[in-house]
This record gives sequence, structure tokens and C-alpha cells, in this order.
Amino acid sequence: MEAGGESSVVEQFVVSWQRKWQHILDQSTVHVGLRWVIFAAMLTLYALRVFYINGWFIVTYGLGIYLLNNFIGFLSPQMDPESEGPLLPTQESEEYRPFARRLPEFKFWYQCAKATWIAFTMTFFEFFDVPVYWPILLLYFVSLFILTMKRQIRHMIKHRYVPWSNSKARYAGAGEKRATPR
Repeated sequence: MEAGGESSVVEQFVVSWQRKWQHILDQSTVHVGLRWVIFAAMLTLYALRVFYINGWFIVTYGLGIYLLNNFIGFLSPQMDPESEGPLLPTQESEEYRPFARRLPEFKFWYQCAKATWIAFTMTFFEFFDVPVYWPILLLYFVSLFILTMKRQIRHMIKHRYVPWSNSKARYAGAGEKRATPR
């Protein structure tokens, strides 16, 4: 077989695999709870592996920092009110606009799951087991988490946005049919 023929077979295989993977991802978009359960299981499996092999703490630290960075992107608005002006409704008469995240939920889940899978795979290679004193890394990560979340919560309070709102507020009696007086 020619070199060009082999590469086209490989390319066809890669394209076929990418299509199948994208199809699986497309089907998973509606199963939010299941996706997060799978992610939690992946993270638990990773934590158990690191605990039992007693190593790869620098990989775990890197994974933690990456997950924290994604979480901040998930909590942040798409347009930052400090740099681009107030974009969220400021008056009661303005039309309701749902919270637009910088990092949408599906991308947040996918990036976190992919990073966890990569970190899990890295634990099978001795090269990535850099000897470090893990309590210092843990203390630094906890401090970084607390300071970052404190800053993010202050930002949320200052600009009055809540990233967990799912829908427009409903008022008592809204949508009820009223009897017309005769």
C-alpha cells in the first residue's frame, strides 16, 4: 500500500471516530444530571487511585487549579459589568434576560471531564510523579480557593447577579384565567 493510501485510511478512521464521539456528546446534552454523576464518579475514581498509589500530587494540584479556573468561568457573566458597563437589568421595568455564562454548562462539564480523564491517564506514567510535599500544595490550593471564591462572591454581590437562576420570576396569580364580569 502506498503512504498516501495508509494516511487516507487513518484519516477516515479518525474522521469516523470523531463523528461517533460528537454523536455521543450531542445525545448527552439533554442528560444534565447523568453527565454530572458520571463526572463525579470519574473524579472519585481518580481520587481513589491517587490515594492508593500515594503519588502524582502535582498532577492532582494541576487538576484542582484547572477545575477551579473552569468553575470561575462557569460562575462569571459572559460580559463583565466592570469592563463593559452594566448589562444586567438594573430597573424593574427592563425585560428579563437570563444569566449568560462565560463558560456554558456543557462546555464546563466537558472540559472538567476531559481534564479528569487526562489526569487519570497521567497517573499511569512514572514520569509525571514528581516528588513534592503534598500538605503544602493542599494548603496553597485551599487558600487559593477561598480567596478566589471570596472575590467572585463579592463580584456577584456588587453587580447583583445570581448564576443559578433558571427562569423568569413568576408572580402569584400569573397565568390564571380571570372570569370576565357579565
